[in-house]
Amino acid sequence: MKAGTNLEKVLESGMFAVTAEAGPPKGTGAAVIQRKGELLRYCCDAINVTDNQTAIVRMSSLASCVLLKQGGVDPVLQIVCRDRNRLAIQSDVLGAAAVGIGNILCLSGDHQKFGNHPNTKNVFDIDSIHLIQTLKMMRDEKKFLCGEDISGEVPLFIGAAANPYADPFEFRVVRLAKKVKAGADFIQTQAVYDMDKFAKWMEMITDRGLEKQVHILAGVIPIKSAGMARYMRDYVPGVSVPDEVVTRMEEAKNPKEEGARIVIDIIEQLKEIPGVHGIHIMAVGWEDIVPEIVEKAGLLPRPVL
Repeated sequence: MKAGTNLEKVLESGMFAVTAEAGPPKGTGAAVIQRKGELLRYCCDAINVTDNQTAIVRMSSLASCVLLKQGGVDPVLQIVCRDRNRLAIQSDVLGAAAVGIGNILCLSGDHQKFGNHPNTKNVFDIDSIHLIQTLKMMRDEKKFLCGEDISGEVPLFIGAAANPYADPFEFRVVRLAKKVKAGADFIQTQAVYDMDKFAKWMEMITDRGLEKQVHILAGVIPIKSAGMARYMRDYVPGVSVPDEVVTRMEEAKNPKEEGARIVIDIIEQLKEIPGVHGIHIMAVGWEDIVPEIVEKAGLLPRPVL
């Protein structure tokens, strides 16, 4: 049983979807996540809540999603394999379903050595593909991984991540196909800047007919400064930032304005690529810019389904 979430309805209707990301606070301030929900609810179809992103402790994704749900937002619960074994993961999924949270994004999780508790023991009881399979089994067969029955429905719209730029490039579509086979309903990609390489990746996807089996949302990250552009180009694994993007930021009189303009230009190109069903905006710590980007990209008003 699918979840019937707003995100699912928009994608299944064939409309170009818009999702965004909201990072929870490093504390107990419910108002932080509520403000982000209020800011993004009218320009997005669903809002992702990160799960201890970059291995830094924050308010739980599940609690944050509940706060968004109470504010009339369709949340996307992120679950990483780094921190929980299969008992805890399945328990959280039941809890999410019980409070009406139906979108779940399955992720491996950033390694703990990059975070604020580098000596943490990771779990990785299951990997992201196994996590997708687990959710599909809970939804379609109403069974736990151990084979026991689940009482009640577990309506879910299952998501996964994909990186069009990681090496080896030829293997990217093979890995995506595994996630689709495992049960992914939608895919959110790493940030797109290198349009030529992304277009090639999408061509490989359409050649296999995968775009008919899964909804692909292309990720975009608005850049605030030339320094951020250089850092992402030089130091962030799996992100391909062309030199011309860095040059545009370096030469800009107003870097923030130019950063938003670059993302709007990218979105305009993404809308023309066959098989792209929407965008996922990751405005890390800059959620205020999202409504402007969505409006200027011609994606307002959002549908009410």
